Amino acid sequence: MTRIDATFARLKAEGKKAFVSYIMGGDPDPETCLELMLGLPRAGVDIIELGMPFTDPMADGPTIQLAGQRALEIGMTTDRLLDMVRAFRAKDATTPIVMMGYYNPIYSRGVDRFLTEAKEAGIDGLIVVDLPPEEDEELCIPAQKAGLNFIRLATPTTDAKRLPKVLQNTSGFVYYVSITGITGAAAAQATDVGPEVARIKAATDLPVIVGFGINTPEAARTIASVADGCVVGSAIVKEIGAKRAVPDVLSFVASLAAGAHSA
Repeated sequence: MTRIDATFARLKAEGKKAFVSYIMGGDPDPETCLELMLGLPRAGVDIIELGMPFTDPMADGPTIQLAGQRALEIGMTTDRLLDMVRAFRAKDATTPIVMMGYYNPIYSRGVDRFLTEAKEAGIDGLIVVDLPPEEDEELCIPAQKAGLNFIRLATPTTDAKRLPKVLQNTSGFVYYVSITGITGAAAAQATDVGPEVARIKAATDLPVIVGFGINTPEAARTIASVADGCVVGSAIVKEIGAKRAVPDVLSFVASLAAGAHSA
């Protein structure tokens, strides 16, 4: 059982929905990012999604693109990202960390090397948005063998024919993208999301977590009420990009977490 599996088992026993937060690794700088990471669980975050800075983030809107650019400009690398995870693990051995990003940095490092180092550093799962199920032998299957969950995205355009393929080797949870478009592009609507989540849950026993378009505590509560939890990314990254003090960012995160947990 991974930390992700254990977290969902605990939440289920407590009758609570999951709150997942995304931050970009190294933004606004490695020291502040680590301080934020360590504060997220205290703010109510159940699972941390840690972005891998990349030059061509095709699924991300302007807010997260800019965060990635800021991180790259100050010299954030995969080595430094993994060092940050190690520093986090020295103080927090239980909160799951999902690394989210694109295949290019992993491919250029070498899949075997990356998976060995990620596991050793304390990463629990991967979301790699530009690797479809047809390419599972590239990374998904090796990641599962290395003990990492491989979390797949389902979207409003994932039809009944495609869904079984998407779910085939997914583990940890299913990430349902609530809108058609990039991160931060539109607001998620529970009336649209609810039936889609139900459709996915009819096909898998995995938790279904909804992301994209959630930026207020009320939205977190509403979306979590029709799923197993929700993810907030752009709204948090926007606060970081506005150079808010760490306690202020964590206070905002806590309000979002409280919304999700009240569902």
